[in-house]
Amino acid sequence: MIWKIRAAALTLERPLMMGVLNLTPDSFYDGGRFLNPAQAVEQAFRLIQEGADILDVGAESTKPAAKPVSAEEEWHRLAPVLEALKGQVQVPISVDTTKAQVAKRALESGAQIINDVSGLRNDPKLAEVVREFDAGLVLMHRRGTPETMQLMADYRDVVEEVSRELSESMAIAEASGVSSDKIVLDPGIGFSKTADQSLELIERLAEFKRLGRPLLIGPSRKSFIGQVTKMAPDRRLFGTTAACVLAFERGANIFRVHDVWAVKEAILVAGAILNSGKKISL
Repeated sequence: MIWKIRAAALTLERPLMMGVLNLTPDSFYDGGRFLNPAQAVEQAFRLIQEGADILDVGAESTKPAAKPVSAEEEWHRLAPVLEALKGQVQVPISVDTTKAQVAKRALESGAQIINDVSGLRNDPKLAEVVREFDAGLVLMHRRGTPETMQLMADYRDVVEEVSRELSESMAIAEASGVSSDKIVLDPGIGFSKTADQSLELIERLAEFKRLGRPLLIGPSRKSFIGQVTKMAPDRRLFGTTAACVLAFERGANIFRVHDVWAVKEAILVAGAILNSGKKISL
């Protein structure tokens, strides 16, 4: 399967690592560490050295109860980092935003992918921007906003309802002219989901394959791991790795993580085992 992004196509014959770069003061794990543009750029190169195939840069926290920021503030955080990385990195840059205005500026600055955690429900015009620039698009499932989403985790069947709502997001994108081969789907682990629901989404991840698009999974250091292990975010690396390996076995194609090297190595070994000892290339 191929994921067509702006001016490129990514083969999904092997799993891809998406390194997380948060330019925020309040993200749940690394908030504030990379608010300084120079430190952010240094971290970007570190993630690539560890084996990131994609950089996902975000400037607005999406953790539960996070306060929204204006488009101008979001862009103020993004602009110097995107400018510094432009032409300096060989991997595609994804920008994590729900705002069409920010997406347009990011794509004008060289980004190739937009990662919309609202699944186009915050700003449907974002799809028109993606179409205009022929960019790749990640559609994540989330209900509500960071301030309300954990009050909206009532599902009769979490996989069936998330699948249906992701299909609705795809329909919005396609109605705006975004072709399906530009789209990757993310079930939204931890977003408007309880810990048990997040675990179930990973256990039943293969069922999302019926939607016909590649799957991105983002369990990195999230609270559902903490509820299982009783560990703080900085002690959730092993839990993250376990979640990613099992998601890989169930069909995940792209892994959005803070710790690229650990997840990449674990999936390399898991792939060798699942392929009867045959090596896979990462």
